[in-house]
Amino acid sequence: MNIDAVIQAFETSADVKNEFIRTHAERVVEVGQLLIRAFREGRKVLLFGNGGSATDASHLAAEFVGRYRRDRDPLPALALACDMAAITCIANDYDFTDIFSRQIKAHGRKGDVAIAISTSGNSLNVIRGVEAATNSGLVTVAWTGATGGKVGDLVDYCFRVPSSVTARIQECHITLGHVLCEFIEERLFGDQG
Repeated sequence: MNIDAVIQAFETSADVKNEFIRTHAERVVEVGQLLIRAFREGRKVLLFGNGGSATDASHLAAEFVGRYRRDRDPLPALALACDMAAITCIANDYDFTDIFSRQIKAHGRKGDVAIAISTSGNSLNVIRGVEAATNSGLVTVAWTGATGGKVGDLVDYCFRVPSSVTARIQECHITLGHVLCEFIEERLFGDQG
């Protein structure tokens, strides 16, 4: 990789994010307001995905529970790929495709928000997680790549990143998560300095 290729990678990442936000700005605000309402009503957010999407889910759950930019009260959020005992138990005793759906059935309550993160939108365990969330009365949100995959058609709100390159999609997903964290903190805790 030479210097031109490095510059091109950064420019492509920026282009994907710019195209994404031009298409999804209103939806970002809408979902931000949805999450604020959920937190105000004592609801929680359940985030899940595989691989890099699992770590994005964990990263963002930590931003809610810990903090993003300001000292504030914690917000209830769980990343479903973090409990190794639950994941391996479910995968062993049932099936790997059930690792999220069983946790959603256990932890999710009507009015909670499920955020499914999948660059392809076609991971069966993510699809089953969304189906379980819908059946349990959770509001469903998906962060996907350009096509949305199967999961894109199952959720209440879908954020389709205009790329088929996994790295570019994930870069946009984490930016989306950070923007939502900032939006929520400002609206919920802006008067706390």
